[in-house]
Amino acid sequence: MVESRPDHVVTAMMASTGDERTVLDAFLDFHRAVMLGKLRGVSDADAARRLVPSATTLAGLVKHLTVVERNWFRCLFAPGPEDVYLTSEEDAEASFALTEGDTVERLSAAYEAECARSREVAARFGLDHVVPHPQLGEVSLRWVLVHLIEETARHAGHADILRELTDGSTGAI
Repeated sequence: MVESRPDHVVTAMMASTGDERTVLDAFLDFHRAVMLGKLRGVSDADAARRLVPSATTLAGLVKHLTVVERNWFRCLFAPGPEDVYLTSEEDAEASFALTEGDTVERLSAAYEAECARSREVAARFGLDHVVPHPQLGEVSLRWVLVHLIEETARHAGHADILRELTDGSTGAI
């Protein structure tokens, strides 16, 4: 029964006959919601706990995706005077690093706020809108949306494994 599924699952399913923009937006929002769901009900300590050999943690994944959202939407399509597009591997690795104040609540709120900003920025442009990119030359909004779907889905998969290792929960929670 569709009503028993989380809203983000229903929204993605309802976009099954939508136009290209509706489908892209729905799937990106679906994976964003999955990421937030992976943090729901997890303690700060469990979210920050390393369960794999790399520095990947539930909290670190959400912190990284907050930087990814800012980098690809705000910094490329609507940069402010202090917005600088991050290009190095060091920047990418640093985006996973947690600080003392990185709680589940704060990280979730920051990610939700950045996703809302990304939606606002993206809504101002058509899919064919192209912006300069420091490494790729140019990118279209369409390409960025597909890239963010891929990046967010990949990290949601990582988060699913980490959450299962934490408390046994799996799926699009």
